[in-house]
Order: sequence, then C-alpha cells, then structure tokens
Amino acid sequence: MNDRTRLAATRRLCEGERSRPTTRRTSALLAASAALCTLQAAHSQSTQIPGEPQDKPIAVVNATIHPVSSEPIERGYVVFRDGLITEVGAGAYAAAADTTVIDAAGKHVYPGLISADTTLGLSEIQAVRATNDMSETGAVTPEVRAVIAVNPDSALIPVTRANGILTALVVPQGGAISGYASTIRLDGWTTEELTIADRAGLAVRWPNVRPRTAWWIEESEEEQLRRSKENLDRIDRAFEEAAAYARARAADPTFPIDLRLESMLPAMERQVPVFIHAGDAAQIRSAIAWANRMNLRLVIVGGADADQCLDLLKTHDVPVIVVGTHRMPTRRDLPHDQPFTLPLTLHEAGVRFCIASGEEPAHERSLPYHAAKSAAYGLPVDVALRSVTLSAAEIIGAGHILGSLEAGKNATLIITDGNPLEITTHVLAAYIDGAAVDLDNKQKALDRKYRHRYGQP
Repeated sequence: MNDRTRLAATRRLCEGERSRPTTRRTSALLAASAALCTLQAAHSQSTQIPGEPQDKPIAVVNATIHPVSSEPIERGYVVFRDGLITEVGAGAYAAAADTTVIDAAGKHVYPGLISADTTLGLSEIQAVRATNDMSETGAVTPEVRAVIAVNPDSALIPVTRANGILTALVVPQGGAISGYASTIRLDGWTTEELTIADRAGLAVRWPNVRPRTAWWIEESEEEQLRRSKENLDRIDRAFEEAAAYARARAADPTFPIDLRLESMLPAMERQVPVFIHAGDAAQIRSAIAWANRMNLRLVIVGGADADQCLDLLKTHDVPVIVVGTHRMPTRRDLPHDQPFTLPLTLHEAGVRFCIASGEEPAHERSLPYHAAKSAAYGLPVDVALRSVTLSAAEIIGAGHILGSLEAGKNATLIITDGNPLEITTHVLAAYIDGAAVDLDNKQKALDRKYRHRYGQP
C-alpha cells in the first residue's frame, strides 16, 4: 500500500459509516493511526550503510594539516592504521606497499568536529511525539543513559555528519537529575557501536534561584520560589542519599544494591563531571557553591550569563559549554552582540570553554557557524576552531582520544576544501576511527533530484 492509498484509507475511516459499531470504527482508526506512525518512522530512517572497519593503513598526503593542538602544517601528511593515527608530519611521505595513499593536494585535514550538547538521535520529528525519546518520567532519574535511546538509523545523523560533525555528547532532558549524557560516534549499526562513553557525565537541571517576570509567565513569584526550592531539595536529597549509600556499601559489601543510587557513584566519586544546565548568573553562582560543597567536578552548560561570573569560574576552574551564539541577549540592558562576544570574553578571562549549537537536532549541522559567529566578533579563528574540536573533547572527557590530530588518537578526521567554519566549505571525505564514512544524505539527494528536474548545473 503506497502513501496515497494509506492516507485515502485513513480519510475513509475518519469519515466512517454511521451504521458501524463505535468499537469497530475505533479499532480501525487505531490501526490506521499505527500504520501512519510506522510510515512516518520509516521515512525518518537512514538507508546508509555504516563504514567498514579500517583494514589497511591510509596516508593522506600533500594536504594542509590542522592538528589544532599545534600550528598548521603546510604540505603535510596524516597516517592512520587500525583506527588510530600513527604519524603526523611535514614534507613527502614514503608509504609502505600495503598503504592506501590519498593525494589531498590543495585540500585541508582537520579533526572531526564535536557537538558538546545535543539531543541528536533522541528526537527525529519534534512535532511527532512517537519520534521523541529525550526524557524519562520522574524528577530524579540518574540511572538513565542517553545512548540507550539513540536511534542509530536517524536520518538526521547523516545530515549532521556531512558537515564535519563526527562526535556528539547526547544529553537527556527533563527532571531535576536527568541521567547520564553519552559520548557517541556518528556512525554505526547499533547503539553499542555508536558508544564511546555511555556515562560521560551526569546531567542536572539547576532551578531558577530568583523569580522571573515576563508577559508569558503566569506563575507568581512566590510559586516560582516554592517550586525552585522543591527542586533544589530534590537534588540535595538525591546526592545526600547517594553519599550515605556509598558509605554503607564501603562499610558492608553485603549491603543491598540500589541501582538508582549506584548509578550516581561515578559522579559522586569525581570519575565523571556533573553537567549542570544553568544560564542565569544567580543560577551559575548557586551551582558552583553547591558543587564545591558536594566536592563534584562541575561543567556549566548554557552559561548565557557566564560573563558575569568570570572570577568565580576561573578561581574554581569550572569549564563552560556555551550553548548557542545565534540567539538574542537574555536581558534588555545587554548589548545586542553579547551572545556573539561571550566566547571572546571567556577566552580573555582564561575560562575554559567550548561551543555547542543549542539547535534542534535537524539543524545540528550548523554547529561550526556558531563558532564562526564568535570569530566574526573577535574570537581568534584558531580558538574558535578549538572550541568545536579539542576544547569540546577535553570538557566532555574525551580529550585523550579525540579533538586533535596527534599520534595515538582516534583517526576521526575530515578532508575539506577550506576552513570548516566557513559556510562555503565542503567536507570532501570523513573517517571515524579510520573507517570511511558515507557523506551522502537525504538533503543532498533532494538537491540532485531538483537540479536534474530544472536542468541546473
């Protein structure tokens, strides 16, 4: 049954014959609705085949190499074997007989870009509830791991990947303690193949600590403060219970295991950071004070008012994931370009930061242009590039394997015809852990279709 036939059948069912029993009509409608949901899901599935594991050495030669961790290398080479970079250097490269040599004269090689805060793979069509799996029921769900809900066949992943973004920190939403963010590679058959770190950090949504006023806010200030206190108490209670549980388990190994509290221990023991989502200056100050009291590794996510907390962030060495530069200022009294200059302000103050897009999953491909906006407003271009590569890798806990072109790191890289922060640049080839990645996607297919239809070059 094709799409048109399905829709016609559904229309007939909706119009229905009055003489049919209500229960029969309802069953038919439910069946048709289920069929339509299945059809929508099928349309959002990627048909691409993941890359095959690297089976022999590859050398990209005669290119401009951008290691990010060091100065660019003119007419250099990158060699990788078994998914790992083995050599990065300048000049001619004498390749062994079994090496595949890619002559990239006039081209550039960069590490793959990293999206440091996204729901890519958790949400497909935001208007269709059945394709969204971003949050669990309940205010405190530390046992959640975002990667479990990621759809490896999402049609949005190839679109994102085609713009050079090869790694992502997928973050659960909702509640006060949302669960663990997961670091994934953007190519693979299953969630297990996508997974780099299933527990990269615990996501916490920090409540507003002061009431907000705006025309769309219906809650009174008293109600806002009451709700904020409830959420703060929930967060405090969860961490205090986890600390008590850890002490009990240490004292008595036979103490019953509580999976929810057990899941909080990596964050409690500082093995991974706590990603606290906070934008307002009062939120940021409150979150830093709380994390210090709890002795946690803290990363601020959002950070719209981070420029008002520079000394505090620097003193406690708290990194900031700046979520989006393509936005309006948060207050009327701020300069119109404050979102664009925020990364520069953090850089000049010596605060560690990276840039995330803050976009819906369908537009995650725009990540490099958020960094480019900051570069246009004074952030050095090499720092802007670092903010979506090595700095992002370091802040999400993957700096030892990703983010730069260095021997021993994963061969996750892109070959381009220019700087990936420029909108005119094309990603010509990409490798994830040494495996060649298919850069085609639905948007490119539609572009080819309609250029052919209208005879355009």
